[in-house]
Amino acid sequence: MKNSVTNTARLLGAGLRALLVLTLVTGVIYPLVVTGVAQGLFPGKANGSEVRADGRVVGSSLIGQQGYSLDYFQPRPANGLGENSVNTQYKLLLSGATNLSADNDKLVTSVEAAKAKVVRDNSTADHRVRPSQVPADAVTSSGSGLDPDISPAYAGLQVHRVAERNGLTDARLRKLVDEHTEGRTLGFIGEPRVNVLELNIALKDLVAKAHP
Repeated sequence: MKNSVTNTARLLGAGLRALLVLTLVTGVIYPLVVTGVAQGLFPGKANGSEVRADGRVVGSSLIGQQGYSLDYFQPRPANGLGENSVNTQYKLLLSGATNLSADNDKLVTSVEAAKAKVVRDNSTADHRVRPSQVPADAVTSSGSGLDPDISPAYAGLQVHRVAERNGLTDARLRKLVDEHTEGRTLGFIGEPRVNVLELNIALKDLVAKAHP
C-alpha cells in the first residue's frame, strides 16, 4: 500500500514537472522567440501589413475594404460566408467563397446586377462603358471574399470616372495606376494586380497636390 502511494506521488510529481517545463517552453519561450524573430526580420508583416496615411493606420494591404465613394477606385465585390451587423465598416465576418456553381441562378443574377452597376457607375455623357469591357474581377468576389487587389483592366476601366470626378486628366491617372501595378510574384505566380487601398491613398495625395 505504501509503495503504491509512493509510486502515485512520484508519477504525479513527474507529470507536474513535465507540465511546468512544457508550459514554459511552448507557452512562453517559443512564442517569445518566434515573435522576436518576426519583429526583427519582418516587422511589417508581423504587425498585419498595416497601411498608414496621415500619420495613422487606415487598413491592411492584405484585406480589401468596401464603402469607397465613386470619387475613388472601387474594389472587387465582397461576398463572404457571413456578415458583421455590428461593425458596418467591415461588413464581412466570415471569410470564404460563395461556393455557388457557375450556372447557379443566385450567382448569375448577382453577376448581371454587378455588371450593370459597373457600366452605370463608370459611364458618363462622353464616355460609354460597354458590358463586354467589364472584367471578371469587377463582378465576382475572390475565394476569400477579402481580396485587396483588382486587375489592371478593372482599374483602367475606372480611370475616366475617377479622373472626371477629381478634376484630373485620364493620362495622369493612368500613370498613377501603372505606378501601383504589381507584376506576377517571382515573375510567374498569379496575375498583375493593383492594391485598391494603396492606389486610393495615392489618389488622395494627388488630388490634394492638384487642387491645393
